[in-house]
Amino acid sequence: MKIRFGYVSHALSLWEATPARTMTFSRYNKLDESDRIQQLKKITEVNLRNTLRALHFNIAHEIPLYRFSSSIVPLATHDEVNWDYITPFQSLYQEIGELVRYHHLRTSFHPNQFTLFTSDKPHVTENAVKDMKYHYALLEAMGLEKEAHINLHVGGAYGDKTAAVSRFHKNLKQLPPAIKKQMTLENDDKTYTTSETLEVCEQENIPLMFDYHHFMANHHQGEVLEELLPRFFKTWNHLDVPPKIHVSSPKAEKAYRSHADYVSLEFIQPLLKSLKAHGEPVDFMIEAKAKDMALLQLVEEVARIRGVKRLGEATLDL
Repeated sequence: MKIRFGYVSHALSLWEATPARTMTFSRYNKLDESDRIQQLKKITEVNLRNTLRALHFNIAHEIPLYRFSSSIVPLATHDEVNWDYITPFQSLYQEIGELVRYHHLRTSFHPNQFTLFTSDKPHVTENAVKDMKYHYALLEAMGLEKEAHINLHVGGAYGDKTAAVSRFHKNLKQLPPAIKKQMTLENDDKTYTTSETLEVCEQENIPLMFDYHHFMANHHQGEVLEELLPRFFKTWNHLDVPPKIHVSSPKAEKAYRSHADYVSLEFIQPLLKSLKAHGEPVDFMIEAKAKDMALLQLVEEVARIRGVKRLGEATLDL
């Protein structure tokens, strides 16, 4: 069973390479009107070039998965800032897309927790649609809109999960079908368990982005990993990519939901055992704080397990 590995946005091994430099609206307002767009363009170009640096790093290290930063474009969806963040950087977007396609990398986005479809406030749903359109616009500019996924959580429960889930299904209708087609949904660490998220995924025909750490932090008594995995895999059946799993481990017993710098092999051993028994290939997105360094360390540790074969720098066969 093959497992490929990836990490989130910022290759810490590289110097000054964050793809998420930003600008607050407060700072934007203090600038002269003639400087505002110029500063936004400057920051965006740095973020795009650092994204390219990360991709070249991944290619050199045979890391096949990468999550783009959602903060590539500062103030992209702010109500009081309206600027063209596509046209000035078309060549950079195209370069990113060409690099991804040529090297067969798997890329994605993960908007923040405020992008949700369970709220009873119309402006929250409107903002969620706006944010999803922003992410999709970047993928279109890169030519990746048919292959990269945009991952969300179901959202809040607001004291009534049944009503909140009902609103999710209703509010999601406001999302353009082409964008919904690229969606995945992730189980979370406090509210929606894996089985609850699976029910939403199955009803909407959306793949589940299974988070193992979240599963361990938030599951109903009686939820069994081995019983959930077949349903998880089935949500990906209509796609030509392996299912993806988010992997991290607790920072400490008293900070169980917080991500540690690196991934504890002991913590994920039950997951590896269950996946091996299931037998189908999967992709791992490492969400540890040490990012690329955590990924490479984990691959080394798993590769030392008896019977595991290393197929590449970030690909293993269990």
